[in-house]
Amino acid sequence: MSSIVLYPSPGMGHLVSMIELGKLLTTHNLSVTILIVDPPYNTGSTAPFIASVASADPSITFHRLPAVSLPSDISSANHEFLAFETLRLSNPNLKDFLLSTKNVRALVVDFFCACVLDIVDELEIPCYCFYTSGAGALACFLNFPSLHLSISTSFKDLGHTLINIPGVPSIPADHMPLPMMDNSDDAYKGFLDLARSLFRYDGILINTFSSLEPKALDAINKGLCSAGQNTTPPPIYPIGPLITSNARAQSNNSDCLNWLDTQPDNSVVFLCFGSLGLFSAGQLKQIAIGLERSGQRFLWVVRSPPSEHPTMKYEAPPEPKLDELLPEGFTERMSDIGLVVKSWVPQVEVLNHRAVGGFVTHCGWNSVLEAVCSGKAMVAWPLYAEQRWNKVFLVEEFKLAGEMRGFEEGMVTAEEVEERVRWLMESEEGEELKRRTAAVRKAAKAAAGEAGSSYRELEQLVKIWGKTAE
Repeated sequence: MSSIVLYPSPGMGHLVSMIELGKLLTTHNLSVTILIVDPPYNTGSTAPFIASVASADPSITFHRLPAVSLPSDISSANHEFLAFETLRLSNPNLKDFLLSTKNVRALVVDFFCACVLDIVDELEIPCYCFYTSGAGALACFLNFPSLHLSISTSFKDLGHTLINIPGVPSIPADHMPLPMMDNSDDAYKGFLDLARSLFRYDGILINTFSSLEPKALDAINKGLCSAGQNTTPPPIYPIGPLITSNARAQSNNSDCLNWLDTQPDNSVVFLCFGSLGLFSAGQLKQIAIGLERSGQRFLWVVRSPPSEHPTMKYEAPPEPKLDELLPEGFTERMSDIGLVVKSWVPQVEVLNHRAVGGFVTHCGWNSVLEAVCSGKAMVAWPLYAEQRWNKVFLVEEFKLAGEMRGFEEGMVTAEEVEERVRWLMESEEGEELKRRTAAVRKAAKAAAGEAGSSYRELEQLVKIWGKTAE
């Protein structure tokens, strides 16, 4: 049996997508090994998730590479740069694994794992990138080397100046991911190297589907995003949507699902902001006040604010103390129409519940696809990584979300939360979003089904890997 090795970067969001890809590959008679690298910062506990997948699908093997230690003098404080360094230092361990493993037909790596390319060139193993975000974000990264040459200053100095990138709406300069804002930062240089490395892969798999992002895919395939770089991108394979199954829910309580069972259809707004989405205590109070004033039923996932102590920055936050973080008496007053959950919920099940009528999201791509596949309209509140790009695509291109105004200033007011939640749940514009997401949900299901566009793309890729075994 042909063996495919998958190599995700640290972080639950990247791991979830890579595991779903592994599950999909096993249905095509491929043996899959997923390599695990210990993250240099808190990403939430991955062990229960990995254990549940391993027990449910024995055709997927997990192999943890030996842990590495980061040097103490790293200058960048960005999560992304810490991931770069962890993966780079893991290269010798990766090489040892590949040399000891027989019949590897392809290595599929996360976007952040470009440091492996020299190794696979030496070992003559085909290497593919699995880009876990969408085609629009990939178009931006493919264009990044050209932007670097054409813009003489840092993006942080350009304010709201619009950046034109083929295949996507114009992006305000202040919507660039934080590590790309300062061209003197090591993380900026790391992202630039990653963008340049995209052209070295044998192919790029994208967690999207053709009918969701036709303009971005067309621009990439025509080479418009790499104009001026004297090269063309490798073959592109949109194979999504890949979203997590119900594995994690099996080991967690279902109190929130039981509560949703008692609520009317399409009446609850769900607020959840990803594994790294942390708000200040002041922002949490503003959200609470806005929700109470809105009068809407809600399910809200709350995490403790980030620690201000530098040595605790990358540690797991403690369980939130709701009585201290939220307005006095809030949970008691809201007990009939709202539920506040600490830290985690089974998001896929929640989004697919009949009682949920809308989703306030940080615009992480996994969450976007989960909302699309459940047919839930969104309010976009981006926080980190490429989420501001995704906000632009959701609001302006896909027209599946409204924007939570004020996020650029670092504090969204209670008035904005109240207005935007009511808009989503009560207005005609909100109803139109729901009709559009219902249609896109059908398109997503068709793409992933047998004979669908994503199914055909993956089938083509499997045939290529089969030929390498001949």
